[in-house]
Amino acid sequence: MPHPVLIDGQWLASSATNTFQAVNPATEETLPGEFPISPWSEVDQAIQAAADASKQMRGWPGSRFADFLEAYAEEIEARADALVAAAHAETALPVSPRLKDGELPRTTNQLRQAATAARTESWRCPTIDTATGIRSMFGAIGPVVVFGPNNFPFAFNGIAGGDFAAAIAAGNPVIAKGHSCHPETTRIFAEAAMAAIHRTDMPQALVQLIYRTSHEDGYKLVSDARIGASGYTGARHTGLRLKAAADAAGKPMYLELSSINPVFILGGALAERADAIADDFSGSCLMGTGQFCTSPGLVIVPAGESGDRFVAAVSERFQKAAVGTMLGEGVRSSFSSGIDTIQKAGATLVTGGQPGGGKGVSFNNTLLVVSGSRFLEAPEVFQTEAFGNGSLIVLSDGVQQMATIAESLEGNLTGCLYSDTQGSDDAAYADIEPALRTKVGRLLNDKMPTGVAVSAAMNHGGPYPSTGHPGFTAVGMPTAVSRFAMLQSYDNVRAARLPAVLQNASPGADVWRRVDGSWTTADVA
Repeated sequence: MPHPVLIDGQWLASSATNTFQAVNPATEETLPGEFPISPWSEVDQAIQAAADASKQMRGWPGSRFADFLEAYAEEIEARADALVAAAHAETALPVSPRLKDGELPRTTNQLRQAATAARTESWRCPTIDTATGIRSMFGAIGPVVVFGPNNFPFAFNGIAGGDFAAAIAAGNPVIAKGHSCHPETTRIFAEAAMAAIHRTDMPQALVQLIYRTSHEDGYKLVSDARIGASGYTGARHTGLRLKAAADAAGKPMYLELSSINPVFILGGALAERADAIADDFSGSCLMGTGQFCTSPGLVIVPAGESGDRFVAAVSERFQKAAVGTMLGEGVRSSFSSGIDTIQKAGATLVTGGQPGGGKGVSFNNTLLVVSGSRFLEAPEVFQTEAFGNGSLIVLSDGVQQMATIAESLEGNLTGCLYSDTQGSDDAAYADIEPALRTKVGRLLNDKMPTGVAVSAAMNHGGPYPSTGHPGFTAVGMPTAVSRFAMLQSYDNVRAARLPAVLQNASPGADVWRRVDGSWTTADVA
């Protein structure tokens, strides 16, 4: 019998006729436990329960949702050993430092930051125009669907990650669509969520779990009239199909898709510290077998002797480094296809390029190189995403060509510029940075992009195709919360009828905005 699904607070036996099982990537063995591919009747039941819960929670204070998020973080910590063991078996990600010491604490930290945002209601951005009698704030949008990716079984999980936390903080129920790579991990999260719901007396349908659906039912789900918005992290082609369905129904859908995260290394930086940069880059590119959305997949360096030495140094490091296990056969197949596409476009294979080399599902650490002029002949092809332990180095004929390459880039989550510490690269930086700045959500200097801090100032977003909308971040509270909210304006509404957060402001100024708990007239234009 397949595992039950979580609908309206009950673990219900699924009526699914098709099931799936997870696979251990390190051993390539099928793991025990069958999980259902839910029919539309179950999805529809979850949507209606979420819609009913959304009505019940209208006007609730943020403290109610904060209490749940904090209790949920505690319930997760009480199940830490089981979660880590399940995720390790399903993804082959190392127990330490990745899962136990890094990703799980990040997940509970995100939940607690979201709780703070919910309790202070800072995400609402309440604004009062005393001259016109108009007031506005952000409010809950309604049931939210969250699709989690394969590469972060905790921190981006559809039932526990950043999108989930942001949606709950905004006062919305969540229907989580689990990822097929780690269903048991997701099931344990669901148990923790239900325990937190009971502890804090929240609606039973605040959190629901569907493990998998057909593609067509996924499109119906995100476009259903009862859904407020959806969040998705994963492959570009799937995300765009879901967004097309949501767009056709006028439903917001926030995507995190693909990014090759270009790194520009200027001549002075190479002359000053080439070996250190080669260490930085190799460590970042191969970390987690390259299975991060911020992994540096494109590096632009000066052509000539310094560039050739850098390629050789990176190649040596790639060959010496251990080959990690990939998340699954689908990841390896996609990575191999991307590498093949880039080679056929004219890139030269420096090292790697073949499956194997590590434990279980693996692919040798792979480095490619191409000239700047060849890159500019077909920039869209050379930006093909190869999600895994590989990268393409572009040897550029001077600063102006680097700037042209920057102009040719697609949208990315991140972009980096390495320059020397003595100022010799400042003019080159000034030529390249303006073009790169418009192509990336987060601009870095002298550091690789792999780390993503959970900060209110973080932008884990960027222009298409890195995301579906350049104006939002998927990481950082309270800034991530606004994706799952609607702007609500009140015109000439009597004070006693206003939401509490809009009722008080000092007299004597035309426009007031509440910032960090205090009303201010500063920077409200």
